Amino acid sequence: MSWVSTATYYDHINRIVQRRAAPMASAPLLIESLDFCQLYALVEERDWQRAGVVLTESAKRLEGAGAQGLIIGANSMHRLYDDVAGAVNIPILHIAEYVGLAMKRAGKTSAALLGSRNVMTESFYRKRLVAHGIDLLPPNMAYVEMLDRIIYDELMVGKVTRDAERRMKTIITNTAQEGAQAVVLACTELDLVVDVDANVLPIFDSTRIHCEAAADWILEQEIEG
Repeated sequence: MSWVSTATYYDHINRIVQRRAAPMASAPLLIESLDFCQLYALVEERDWQRAGVVLTESAKRLEGAGAQGLIIGANSMHRLYDDVAGAVNIPILHIAEYVGLAMKRAGKTSAALLGSRNVMTESFYRKRLVAHGIDLLPPNMAYVEMLDRIIYDELMVGKVTRDAERRMKTIITNTAQEGAQAVVLACTELDLVVDVDANVLPIFDSTRIHCEAAADWILEQEIEG
């Protein structure tokens, strides 16, 4: 939900639609870019409740403006998925559900989950992958601390460094040695510092997968319409 991931989503979805539909095609999108100052690094339950109100009100506005489906452009905010989904009458494409499907299709059964603290340590995201037969390595708390610094202090403010790229490469190499068959990038900005297509393990980038799912859904609606 940072402006960085919003820009990434817009770019990826439109490029997919253009590639699949027509050279001049673009995706029909309604975008509500929220003030991320209200929504990052939430810890206390009352903070999550406040964020839930922000997201549900946003979802209602988008539905009222004519949206036929929704995506939440942040892995961590899927902690509030049930609250938001219960507040609207249109489908919301769950990011972890599509990551799990992609991994199942690829035949991967063991992975390391990399993202912000709540994504790595809480159950709301992990259980979706486990339901698709994915065995997840337990969260390494040293990685949790490092990733939180990279995500919140750098990537979400648009800062991309070679040091962050090196640290991510080290983490991924270590997870391979720990027995993971694959890595899930469960933060919408992490692909800025990870070469998704050239690494020691297969990388399942939640942002790319979510954008593919959104583009597929848009194109299906246009065919049905």
